Amino acid sequence: MSPARDLMVVLALLGASAGVPFLGGDYWIGVGITAFMWVALTQSWSLLSGLSGYVSLGHVVFYGLGAYVVVASWEVLPIAVSLALAAGAAAVFAFATGMPVLRVRGPYFVILTFGVAELVKFVVMAAEAAAGNASRLILGTPEIETLFFLMLALAAAATVLAWGVRVSRLGHGLRAIREDEEAAETLGVPVARYKLLAFVLSACIPGAVGGAMALRNTYFEPLQAFDPMISFSMIAMAVIGGSDDLRGPVVGAACFVFLSEMLWANAPQLYMIILGLLLVIFVLFVPEGLCGRLFRSRGA
Repeated sequence: MSPARDLMVVLALLGASAGVPFLGGDYWIGVGITAFMWVALTQSWSLLSGLSGYVSLGHVVFYGLGAYVVVASWEVLPIAVSLALAAGAAAVFAFATGMPVLRVRGPYFVILTFGVAELVKFVVMAAEAAAGNASRLILGTPEIETLFFLMLALAAAATVLAWGVRVSRLGHGLRAIREDEEAAETLGVPVARYKLLAFVLSACIPGAVGGAMALRNTYFEPLQAFDPMISFSMIAMAVIGGSDDLRGPVVGAACFVFLSEMLWANAPQLYMIILGLLLVIFVLFVPEGLCGRLFRSRGA
């Protein structure tokens, strides 16, 4: 299937789900918000890590920064401005940290991105403690239906952005970097610029998503907003669905949300064990993900 058809399929699925608020209750609206959140986050993560091979374990830092910006500006700025600032703050932080962070490769990059996310988390915790805040309660948040359509829009925006990068010169350059960075640079690919641009682009949507989810939760607590499990979950969904396929994050998010709804409330330990086992199995035996195994074998 061509990239354009992949995009239309994903957008059609997202569009079809827009009827959930009119057909289901608050429970299904909440499930939809969670699913759209993971689609948006995983598409953004795949934009960098799936294409370039630079596996980030610190994308939660953009999510947490976005949440912090929205909480700090709530009831001061309109929601649209707050979310734009959240996306912008995440992009600026990615630009500032990307130049040194992207100089390292392989496991060093993975460890460094995780360390940066943890550093920012504790800086925010220290700043909140100095201000006398253990957590922040958010009052007057939008209705759940409004947040549903907002998260749907962010999932669609992340999908379009991921598609745009994939079919552009930037996407081709990132794939060349993934295959052989030295050879790509020798052939004239602006490696440093492409990596930094992908890093910045992959940070924007998570910043806005973090801000929207802070409104959904109606409170902000740094340990929750900067939880490393958010980054781990992005990787798990990308690996299970297929990080090099535009449909992969949707499939991975659907599996993840189904598993979460089935097990998280009643057996959280079993949920984590199953998720870890699935990740190991897919990395070892199905590295192309479900989309790669199902669709490519059929020539779709």
